[in-house]
Amino acid sequence: MRRPVRRALASLAALSAVLAGVAAHAAAAQVWYFADSPTYPGVRLLEIGEDGATVTSDWYGTMPAQNVRRNAQGFEFDLGNLNDNARPVRHWVAAVQGDQLTLTGDIWTSHVVQSARPATPQEQKRYRFTPTSLPPLTDLAVDGQAATPPMGWSSWNRFAENIDDKTVREIADAMVATGLRDAGYTYVNIDDGWQGERGADGILRPNAKFPDMKGLADYVHARGLKLGIYSSPGPKTCAGFTGSYGHVAQDARTFAAWGVDYLKYDLCSGEWFYRSQDEVRRGYQEMGAALKATGRSIVYSLCEYGRVDVATWGRKAGGHLWRTTGDITDDFASMTAIGLDRNPRFPAGGPGGWNDPDMLEVGNGGMSAVEYRAHMALWAMSSAPLLMGHDVRAMSAETKEILENKDVIAIDQDRLGVPGHRLRSAGQAEVWSRPLADGGHALALFNRGEQAVTLHLTPAETAQQTMALDVWAQRRVSTGDGFVLPAHGSVLLRFATGLGVSAD
Repeated sequence: MRRPVRRALASLAALSAVLAGVAAHAAAAQVWYFADSPTYPGVRLLEIGEDGATVTSDWYGTMPAQNVRRNAQGFEFDLGNLNDNARPVRHWVAAVQGDQLTLTGDIWTSHVVQSARPATPQEQKRYRFTPTSLPPLTDLAVDGQAATPPMGWSSWNRFAENIDDKTVREIADAMVATGLRDAGYTYVNIDDGWQGERGADGILRPNAKFPDMKGLADYVHARGLKLGIYSSPGPKTCAGFTGSYGHVAQDARTFAAWGVDYLKYDLCSGEWFYRSQDEVRRGYQEMGAALKATGRSIVYSLCEYGRVDVATWGRKAGGHLWRTTGDITDDFASMTAIGLDRNPRFPAGGPGGWNDPDMLEVGNGGMSAVEYRAHMALWAMSSAPLLMGHDVRAMSAETKEILENKDVIAIDQDRLGVPGHRLRSAGQAEVWSRPLADGGHALALFNRGEQAVTLHLTPAETAQQTMALDVWAQRRVSTGDGFVLPAHGSVLLRFATGLGVSAD
């Protein structure tokens, strides 16, 4: 999960605790206003009543306080933590002096001190939160989209929320000019940072960086590409922009009217509202049903970090892919932990519903070409969506070669849709196998270690075949020879069916 959201959760929870302290102290003011509330999380009101205390937040709505203990300065308390299972409880101190509250606590790596004062009637009216309800649980019909893992580009890994209309148009042009579109990368996805505010009619407008979203969609479509967009089931997105909470059907209609072809729906502030499997599933189902109701074909990406067994119900909520992990970072340790360890724990995806180990980092500069080839090979062996995350306008020839390798893409996009699995480990090295629709199979060899290793394949692993296509070297090789893998390196092989040699 992104660090701003972590700060948001902890800071918001902290403020919730303050309320409890105030309630126990029986302070004169019944509603408190946090005028110095930071960007994350945006908590505004503390309300104290006979039944306890609550905090109203722009991010998380109403949160109850709990476990308040009096001390010499005021109060201390324990607060639940939504994101860190190793530390499920946080300790906070709230000092009360007259009509002022001061909250002190630690938020991840930050130390927080915040204050509150009595709220005016206008502030109370403005910041009180109105909750909504979720629809009953149901199974949505499969629609035949995403028969193979989606391929394209997404803005977050390179640009975060600093994305605009001009950049998206230039990326679309570059995808055509570099051959990426013709290689199969068709989605141009705007991640967080495009949202403005809602009008009096409730309709969400883009911010000033995106003056004409329909015009942008038309521009992308005219180049043989498709446009993706981003939202959250919570009130706020991960970067603090407007989410879809309370406006789900309305936003789906807006996206369809613009000509959107793909939606990434990121749990973000929805974590406070939806935590059980039932709640999370119904939250995602609500948008899945709303997208279908528009009548437009929109690929639906569930981004809830692999929680509550999403692979078992993602399709039923209308999803075509679902994240199995938190955010990837541009380093070998993160990539292999996700691709070799976490993603394989989920039940296999397949046509119409794919496990998503997050976007590609290829070309962003944090890894070597050797490591990026391993990254690409691992995602292909995993039947993972291939969503690039670099600046396509400034792509090196080496990055282009990795991303446009037709044999890697063919393995990823194989219509059988059965992801690979680990055959064996040998120290820091691993051998993976994936069946293919033509009756052949692919083998991938990965070296997680810091030293080069040599691996010898067994006859069972090669299906008794003596030759294979080395995908990266683009030549036939003997399977009887040992394969030398440099540190963090990989070998990707494709075997034909019953020929004893690789297919062309």
